[in-house]
Amino acid sequence: MNINVTKPFLPPQAEYQKYVQEIWAREWLTNNGPLVNELELRLKEWLRLDHLLFVSNGTIALQLAIKALNLTGEIITTPFSYVATTSSIVWENCVPVMADICPRTFNIDPARIEDRITDRTSAILATHVYGTPCDVEKIERIAQRHNLKVIYDAAHAFGTTYRGKSLFAFGDISTTSFHATKLFHTIEGGAIVTQEPEVLKVLSRMRNFGHVSPTAFDGVGINGKNSEFHAAMGLCNLKHIDDILRSRKTLSARYDESLRGLPIQRPQLPDNCGYNHAYYPVVFESEATNLAVIETLNLHSVFPRRYFFPSLGSLNYVNDTTPTPVCDDLAARVLCLPLYHSLSFEEIDMICRLIHRALKY
Repeated sequence: MNINVTKPFLPPQAEYQKYVQEIWAREWLTNNGPLVNELELRLKEWLRLDHLLFVSNGTIALQLAIKALNLTGEIITTPFSYVATTSSIVWENCVPVMADICPRTFNIDPARIEDRITDRTSAILATHVYGTPCDVEKIERIAQRHNLKVIYDAAHAFGTTYRGKSLFAFGDISTTSFHATKLFHTIEGGAIVTQEPEVLKVLSRMRNFGHVSPTAFDGVGINGKNSEFHAAMGLCNLKHIDDILRSRKTLSARYDESLRGLPIQRPQLPDNCGYNHAYYPVVFESEATNLAVIETLNLHSVFPRRYFFPSLGSLNYVNDTTPTPVCDDLAARVLCLPLYHSLSFEEIDMICRLIHRALKY
């Protein structure tokens, strides 16, 4: 049996079927149905947020954020993230400008951001990589000095807190993904968060074609809605989220214990962070070592992921040629090990024995 890098959490089938029966009875499948509204309310309660919109996926959330803030020109971003972070900038006719990353946290390095600001810069789009908080205070100060907007790609950050607040509460807008691979998922889905009521109104119209009534429109919009069936999965999974987070913390601690003493690096968390253990990344001493570990694990039906590789600066639609040596080096050496709710201690121990064997420790 394969051990993949992740596996979706699925609630008891009867829990989901109860919601499906309600959907069948109402015959209201999409278009801002009651389960979508209930999910938004429950998420705001659990995350302690004032505003949140449930959307069709995390990529649409990023595109809506860029559009709602009227961004143009250049957006400074990270080369170490999933491709959607960069492609959303290009899709919205803006120019991605890469700033190198911090070698300790793997997030965008604030010291490199100011180096890249020009009179064409309109925003900073930073990713909380693996759910590790960016240096939000430094980024906010930079943005204020240069009159820039800040968007956080918080696709990995569900459940992470910083200084007692959800990581979604920072920036002008935060976006997240509820894709099936995430620790909280709605099969497909995402959310967009802002602290500004006026921005929320714009986003709410934009995700529904610009409708302000059935026959009136205000501004350009898109179909960013999500369905009752996806909301039902979210409501089911939210009931189990505390157990999911506890399980991932316990499993990560098992990895920590079993890999202690090996020549590997892990991301450094800031003080005052409540971490969600979204992923278990390790960084080896060289790319050759990384590839050797992957080969050993694959031979035993274990399939980790080089996440993120390659650097986004290498995409064929990115014209920024400024070197990002820290990112390039890290991307070649990083590996995300399997981590999901139903992973067993025995499976983790086996994975770690294989890594010890590959590293000859």
